[in-house]
Amino acid sequence: MPEITVGAARVPYRVRGEGRPLLLVHGTNAGSKSWDGVAGAFTDTSRVVLPDLSGSDSTRDDGRDLTVELLAGQLAAVISDLGEGPADVVGHSMGAPVVAALAAVRPDLVRGLVLVAGFAGQGDEHLRNALILMRDLAGDGDTFARFAMLVAFSREHLGSIGRAAVEELATAYRPNAGRLRQIDLDLRLDIRDLLPRVQAPTLVIGCARDALAPVENSRELAAAIPGATYEEMDSGHIVMAERPEEFVKLVRDFINQPVLIMGKSGDHDDLLAG
Repeated sequence: MPEITVGAARVPYRVRGEGRPLLLVHGTNAGSKSWDGVAGAFTDTSRVVLPDLSGSDSTRDDGRDLTVELLAGQLAAVISDLGEGPADVVGHSMGAPVVAALAAVRPDLVRGLVLVAGFAGQGDEHLRNALILMRDLAGDGDTFARFAMLVAFSREHLGSIGRAAVEELATAYRPNAGRLRQIDLDLRLDIRDLLPRVQAPTLVIGCARDALAPVENSRELAAAIPGATYEEMDSGHIVMAERPEEFVKLVRDFINQPVLIMGKSGDHDDLLAG
């Protein structure tokens, strides 16, 4: 697995498949393995890149407070290390504001942008209080994990998978120092001033049953990014697990549309670049 040094961090990333680079960027969780259920569905047309940013279980750093700028800088370094940019970039949850910031400050690195179940920053009291409660539950790992499950998945999804699977999910998401650093970032970040600067074609995917980052947050992102396309899915926050086939189709259709393949100007620069 490649690993690069970015400042005080050692950032690993996995690569699967061949084609145009497609970065799948994780949210507030253990790291890139959150994409494992759908990553393989893109490998026939894309070189799928799965980075583990600071705060995830696989990344080693100095433990400093996380910032959007720090994580976006790590993504920029991964794309540069590939040597095949610009890339299509998908960010879920916390990853959505991070990749949006990357697109705003480094438009040369982002070919197409997909923001999934994301948020722009301050203003949503539901999201703020859910994150505060999660942070305050960190001393009780079992309760933390069970609450995280309840806000990560819709009632309908939990009801469909059976009690044994629900109990497995209720033990999966454990608090640790990295997770708490990510939650702290979620509570502090605000990228609203960057969104009008995004130039890449953008798809925003909101989740109608999202109990962590209510769908209004995704609508705000779409409204603030010039020319963004908005799609809404009948899902909880972890849409990749609840509706994987529908999610994959939305992303594939977007990154393979002519405006991205041909480039905004209608020329063939992207095709010639491979």
